[in-house]
Amino acid sequence: METRLDLFSNEMGMKFAKRFAGLGMVLEQSSLPKATQELVSLRASQINGCGWCIDMHTKEASAAGETAVRLNLVAAWRESTVFSEAERAALALTEEGTRLADAHQGVSDETWARVREHYDDDQIATLVSLVAMINAANRLAVILHQKGGSYQPGMFAGAFN
Repeated sequence: METRLDLFSNEMGMKFAKRFAGLGMVLEQSSLPKATQELVSLRASQINGCGWCIDMHTKEASAAGETAVRLNLVAAWRESTVFSEAERAALALTEEGTRLADAHQGVSDETWARVREHYDDDQIATLVSLVAMINAANRLAVILHQKGGSYQPGMFAGAFN
């Protein structure tokens, strides 16, 4: 399958991409650890089957110093020993917030309580916003048939100014 539409070469798509990237920069500059942000983005992208975003977030995390062991175990984080309790809470929130149609309750009270134990209000606002943003990005890329494999770390730095 070929990419259906290049948002970056379309006037309306580029207007949207610039604003979307601006929101992403707000989240990146938050106090939520960069490693947690990449793990969350990677896990939601795995659930949604977004090759483009899996490629991007795996490479960005690796370039930022994340280990191959942790990246390889994100899909099986519950059966792994390499994630902190805070990261596990963030990954649980990511899964429940991504799989909204699979559970009538959305994010469980138990998961929310675990998140509250590890993050302050600003970090939780970032985490919730990040889950929403990565799910939106996944949907854009999957609908447009963007494929993984060509992303290079930092390739969008400054591209949307």
